[in-house]
Amino acid sequence: MQDFLQQTLSGEAPRKRSGETAHLRWQWLYHGILLMEPTVQVKQALVLSAGIHGNETAPVEILNQVINPLLRGEKPLQQRMLVILGNPSALRTGKRYVRYDINRLFGGRWQQIDDGDEARRVLRLEQTLETFWQVGECDETRWHLDMHTAIRGSYHPRFGVMPHNERPWPSEFLDWLAAAGLEALVFHRSPGGTFTHFSCEHFGAASCTLELGKALPFGANDLTQFSATQQALAALLYGDALPPATSTPRHYRVAQQITRLSEHFQLHMSPETLNFTAFPQGTLLAEDGETRYYVQQAREYVLFPNPNVAAGLRAGLMLIEEGEQTQALPI
Repeated sequence: MQDFLQQTLSGEAPRKRSGETAHLRWQWLYHGILLMEPTVQVKQALVLSAGIHGNETAPVEILNQVINPLLRGEKPLQQRMLVILGNPSALRTGKRYVRYDINRLFGGRWQQIDDGDEARRVLRLEQTLETFWQVGECDETRWHLDMHTAIRGSYHPRFGVMPHNERPWPSEFLDWLAAAGLEALVFHRSPGGTFTHFSCEHFGAASCTLELGKALPFGANDLTQFSATQQALAALLYGDALPPATSTPRHYRVAQQITRLSEHFQLHMSPETLNFTAFPQGTLLAEDGETRYYVQQAREYVLFPNPNVAAGLRAGLMLIEEGEQTQALPI
């Protein structure tokens, strides 16, 4: 197998489902799921995923560029690694998802939708992660990097979303995210159905959803703007030197969630509103029947505004930057 992405998009399993180089053994587990293990014993285990949303192609191209040299035997591997293209069906069609957004379905939430390809895909990914972590050493380091792009443009073109986590984040993990060129980190305060929350909650992995640019078709991405991310991945996978961080990411935490409750939902933001746009206290953000969403703090920043989600799903997050003085509106 010479090209992981093209093999996955073909919908066919490779003629040879396992193999080895001078540095590693690889095994095609299922469509878009590849296990890679160094020939020497290591204490690090990494899940590297992309393509959870089928129209987010830049991370898929980045993943393919760092994986193929390993398959060709050109590079050593420093991690026990599970490589995942999350939603091959959506990748083939160039759509965010076919029927359901699978990044809302982890942690068993797939049981709440129709039994179909997407529910079964999430179950397979959950089971594959469980098997991967179970066979490792009890003291191995566990990381999960899930690479995405945002629907909208952003004041921070490269940022990370950290799942709710009661444990301290490892300093080595935060240092790597800074070296990967992330300009901001957003910290969730409640559980969710994302892939990274699943790996963090159930397996204790240090995990992050990396948002790299804006969603564009295959071939339309300027990957040079993600060179720091590729260099940081090369350091993690091959043992290359980690690039120096040019700045410290700004830290935000989620202040409130805007949820679409019904077909009457209205988001009071233009389609051109960028991620991390600031709104002053008292601004009416959205309304849904008698429900109103206002800016509660002195200043809040919007993330992932999307009025077109299904009822019951997140239509946006409002953030507070850590270190800013805040004062909530009286209830």
